[in-house]
Amino acid sequence: MAPAKITRVRWFLVFWLFVLSAVSYLDRVNISIAGGAIVDAYHLSDVQLGKVFSAMLLGYMLFQTIGGRLADRFGPRIVLTGGVIWWGIFTALTALVPANITGALFLFMAVRFLLGAGEAVIYPSANQFLSRWIPVHERGIANGWIFAGVGAGAGLTPPFITYLMVHYGWRSSFWACAVIGLIAGAIWYTSARDTPAEHPGVSDSERAFIESRLTVTTPREKPSSRESELMPWSRVVRSGEVWALTISYFCYGYVAWMFFSWFYRYLSKVRGLDLKASAFYSMLPFLAMLVGCLLGGWINDRLTKSRGPRVGRCGIAVLSICVAGIFIACGTQVQSARLASVVLAGGAGALYLSQSSFWSVTADIAGGSSGTVSGIMNTGNQFGAFLTAMLTPWIAEHFGWTSSFLVAAALCVVGAASWLVVDPTKTLSPASLGSPSPAPTGEPALAARPNPGRDR
Repeated sequence: MAPAKITRVRWFLVFWLFVLSAVSYLDRVNISIAGGAIVDAYHLSDVQLGKVFSAMLLGYMLFQTIGGRLADRFGPRIVLTGGVIWWGIFTALTALVPANITGALFLFMAVRFLLGAGEAVIYPSANQFLSRWIPVHERGIANGWIFAGVGAGAGLTPPFITYLMVHYGWRSSFWACAVIGLIAGAIWYTSARDTPAEHPGVSDSERAFIESRLTVTTPREKPSSRESELMPWSRVVRSGEVWALTISYFCYGYVAWMFFSWFYRYLSKVRGLDLKASAFYSMLPFLAMLVGCLLGGWINDRLTKSRGPRVGRCGIAVLSICVAGIFIACGTQVQSARLASVVLAGGAGALYLSQSSFWSVTADIAGGSSGTVSGIMNTGNQFGAFLTAMLTPWIAEHFGWTSSFLVAAALCVVGAASWLVVDPTKTLSPASLGSPSPAPTGEPALAARPNPGRDR
């Protein structure tokens, strides 16, 4: 008798979420690299360019919770596919803003706002996928891989966009990014399913392994029957954990988007590096983010399994965000542009050690409504990003670039402190609003005996 086939479909889908994550950041960061050419072509100022950056982030912020709710309602497969198509279209439209047209600034802002609205579905949808596909003790490294796409996409953007700009003009870079996104989205739609039970490639052993280790029972019904499982809004907004995570992620977003929006311009305009040197050194924070995501996810799972989620999820978040603030504050005092780039990149890497904690906790406490809860949390992140896109050049203009980075360092302290009140064992079920649930260590003996009254 042939042995039962052992599959790892969940990890292929996690890898493809990594690819989509990379593509989404390629589409976001490309304009920060092409920003110099756009400023020259349309006679914009840095403050006006900041408004273009912020327009994308505003759309992204406003549609986070809606995107998460859609993923909870209709499933991550179709919602994420629609999002990829949407943002591919508006990435291409960025290149179609005519030269010498009146109101070019408004057109750029409108196109980037709609791009952000489409991209808003990606991470809430991914978190909904994780709540249905990934056992608790694997969520740290799974989130690590998904958000490593942030570093990969943003890290590849400077040399890729610079090459296309030099050889084919800045508009070509947006066309290329759009085509890459549409191809990646088509592969996701073909390969993904909303639950392991729906996927023909998942073996019985893999499905049993997954379903025995989830914090909530994976729904097997068709998407139309899931609406009754959505968590009431009142239950979400009463959660101290949700508020603390949202505040911390606001601080996180403010700091992270200094690198995504302004680091390239900072190196070239303030530190005096030429185009090629700026492209090389502006890669460093994003490569550090990639390593930080993977390392943080691995540490997260190991500590959660051995010491519990309070240490594994929260402890690493507090420590890494504090270290990020120290690196960023020190980086502003370094005289050498190249050494400053390395130190600041260390701050970005330390910050991203905590990335898995945010998304793992929301999946742990929200289960089937993790798209909604993570969407609320990520709204805070994007509000921080929206502010830094506009405030960074304003602070730099009035108080200097050092002050801009010191504000980010101070917010790291606030973000780390917010984690001190997070209890990842408190699920958002009626029975647990006032008391902690059993620590989700991911061990089979614990996960095999769910309490329906608690988890539903």
